[in-house]
Amino acid sequence: MPYDELKERVYRVNMALVESGLVVLTWGNASGADRKAGVMAIKPSGVAYSTLKPADIVVLSIETGKVVDGTGRPSSDTPTHLHLYREFSSIGGVVHTHSTHATSFAQAQRDIPCFGTTHADNFYGAVPCTRAMSREEIESDYELNTGKVIVECFRQRGLDPLDMPGVLVSSHAPFTWGANEDKALENAIVIEFAAQMAMNSLALNPNLAPIPQTLLDKHFKRKHGPKAYYGQK
Repeated sequence: MPYDELKERVYRVNMALVESGLVVLTWGNASGADRKAGVMAIKPSGVAYSTLKPADIVVLSIETGKVVDGTGRPSSDTPTHLHLYREFSSIGGVVHTHSTHATSFAQAQRDIPCFGTTHADNFYGAVPCTRAMSREEIESDYELNTGKVIVECFRQRGLDPLDMPGVLVSSHAPFTWGANEDKALENAIVIEFAAQMAMNSLALNPNLAPIPQTLLDKHFKRKHGPKAYYGQK
């Protein structure tokens, strides 16, 4: 089948969300894109991870949103994923969780400040929290409008989605992404740990300021971009 490899990859990342402790019950989903084929694959809606199989993964056209492979209903968050793929052309994977600490920042409607180098290694500054959605946005095309407020947040703040591979949706929870679904998963893990460390740091020092720009630049750019030197070639 033409999408078997993509479905297997997306299945594996969805299962890794459970194994990493980021997802309980069915509170999360992961998708991956095949840009050449113009499709994305995502977990089916409401299916327990304990029974999920690669064949259950649903494949849709990124352009039209129509199902091109699979018999189940795709995740209810599919319109959000589709909008992110359409607007952020550099990404190839999206993960959504309700992980405890990152979701707590989303519910508090505040950014996750960058207090240290662990955060700076992965996110170039404070992880943004979107504005609250209006009543009209919630009552009409809620999931699509979730994607729209994410993109609006990034446009207004001038953020590059690969420099800032995650966001908090106000009163909701985090979304992360990356060049592929594995990187999106990694960023979902990091955003949760960054949120937990930020919360602990604020408890110890409520007046703590973000790290200096020089230190942020050093740690992020040694791992990302044309002058990166961390790791092996």
